[in-house]
Amino acid sequence: MSRKGVGLAAFDRSRITSAQYASHGNNLRSSHSTSLATQLSVFRSLLQQFAQTHAKDIRSNPSFRAEFARMCSAIGVDPLASSSGAGGKDGGGSFWAQLLGGSVNDFYFELAVRVVEVCGATREENGGLIGVKEVRDRIMSTRAEGSTEITDDDVLRAVGTLKPLGSSYSTLRVGHKVYIRSVPKELNIDQSAVLEAAQVLGYVSVSMLMLNLRWPRARAKTAVDDLVSGGMLWVDQQCEEWEYWSPGFMLDAEERASGQWLEWDTQEKILSKETADPTPSNLFGPARQS
Repeated sequence: MSRKGVGLAAFDRSRITSAQYASHGNNLRSSHSTSLATQLSVFRSLLQQFAQTHAKDIRSNPSFRAEFARMCSAIGVDPLASSSGAGGKDGGGSFWAQLLGGSVNDFYFELAVRVVEVCGATREENGGLIGVKEVRDRIMSTRAEGSTEITDDDVLRAVGTLKPLGSSYSTLRVGHKVYIRSVPKELNIDQSAVLEAAQVLGYVSVSMLMLNLRWPRARAKTAVDDLVSGGMLWVDQQCEEWEYWSPGFMLDAEERASGQWLEWDTQEKILSKETADPTPSNLFGPARQS
């Protein structure tokens, strides 16, 4: 009984088969790559038409602007990234700058400058860690009436344009709150846990960390000392045990107290007005007919 495929001929057939498979695989990859490039080109063309049609809404409506940016991200287009070498007409500038004449692009770069100004002005207060909402509120408070409204999403995208500056500006989430970090210092796990506790409770102490996180004293003390040295926690030495407070929490509490005081003051004025100008109907009920 003869056996086929034995000897040098079998090796030749195997080599030829492998070469055929490799060639077929290369053809498939080339075909898929061409098809994907065509689809992306179509997506980009449709996105350009959409942007030009709704350019006014993108400029003026912050919610619409955010949704447009998310749509760009979904197909792998970064509107704020440079398109140099990517087939742009002028070989440079961002996607939005080419589509919308630079107005939206300039909006984010100008907003980034304001973010840097706010972070620099408040660094001594918060150690270079400030909430996104606080940054937005500070910027909005100095803008002229009728200016384009900005959102937290706009602030986050503006921070993204600062990436060429290195690690000096970035965002991080502590608990449920998003912060902008304007110092080139990464928070370790212990420091993040302490900040999250301080955000919820307002302050922490070494004994609180030891009890709730089951840390040894040295670990708890090291974490709070590092945050204090960076200005991210403030020390209250008037208590029996030193308390370490979050500047951001104190600012938020002050805003809440101001709002509550304004509400109480408004209610008091309304009650005072009703008392000063009583009517028979609201004091004694309907007047009786004689």
